[in-house]
Amino acid sequence: MMRTAVLVAIGISGVGRAESLPIRTEAIGIGLESYPYPFPVELFPLEIEGQMVRMAYMDVHPTAAGNGQTVVLFHGKNFYGNSWEGTIRELLREGFRVVVPDQIGFGKSSKPDIHYSFDLLAANTARLLDSLGVKQAAVVGHSTGGMLAVRFARTYPSRVTRLVLEDPIGLEDYRFKIPPQTLETLFKAELDQTPEKLRALYAGYFAEPKPELYERHVELASRVLTSGEYPRWAKASALAYLMIYEQPVRHELHLLKPPVLLVVGEKDRTVVMRQYGDPEVVKTMGKYPELAEAAARDIPDCKLVVVPATGHVPHLERPEAFHRALSSFLKP
Repeated sequence: MMRTAVLVAIGISGVGRAESLPIRTEAIGIGLESYPYPFPVELFPLEIEGQMVRMAYMDVHPTAAGNGQTVVLFHGKNFYGNSWEGTIRELLREGFRVVVPDQIGFGKSSKPDIHYSFDLLAANTARLLDSLGVKQAAVVGHSTGGMLAVRFARTYPSRVTRLVLEDPIGLEDYRFKIPPQTLETLFKAELDQTPEKLRALYAGYFAEPKPELYERHVELASRVLTSGEYPRWAKASALAYLMIYEQPVRHELHLLKPPVLLVVGEKDRTVVMRQYGDPEVVKTMGKYPELAEAAARDIPDCKLVVVPATGHVPHLERPEAFHRALSSFLKP
């Protein structure tokens, strides 16, 4: 079967209404219990490596007549289920049921000290969907969630009707250019986080780093830093970095079965664990438009959309452009 890639430049739209949120500095627990999500959150119990944990999720149904279809949204490493609010509302308007899990180790879910793997997170999600009676769904994955979405579609191909990868990390195999790091090194880096470092991290995800795009995420992460349980959060974060580094999915893209929409920001230059690489080598990495074109050639049925003047999070930086592409792709 011929493999084709379609490169579409879609118009730039505004970033939308900035949220007027008060700046809060008090500590927040690593389960984010007091932090509001845009829709009700429920907890799904799981047992992993002998530990009882809970997987948080939002299951949102359209208020008007639904179209009978479900979309599952996978968050990135540093953006959790709450970051999908605008996308959830757009999908609801179009009649979709929307399921948004916080994966184990992230957001409002438990932060166990376990071996994290994309296979485990995919299996957890499949069990959650079974409990909700969702047999098939379109799957949308952003950043690290894109890697998970690839593994989910590979493991459960009959369950995925369509696959959307938004600036997925793992379009290159980081092991080829970034030296391996110990868990101890990654854990220490997480323990050494500061609000200033977090602000630089989040601002770097956007081509035009306006505070209204990232400051609420900085605020939340900074409040977690002062939790008495922050070392547990930090350990889970370090283990997640190991998962990303040690479990590439780039070499599986040619095996994907469902139709795929690959959306990337023109200005995205994200490189996981870049601080551990040779600066001259790192300069050759993270060129998302080029990486996406190569990936699209390998995926059997793929449409590629490059969003101009946009960084790593199109659904926040250029929501109208992202939702236009998403809506068009999900239409039967």
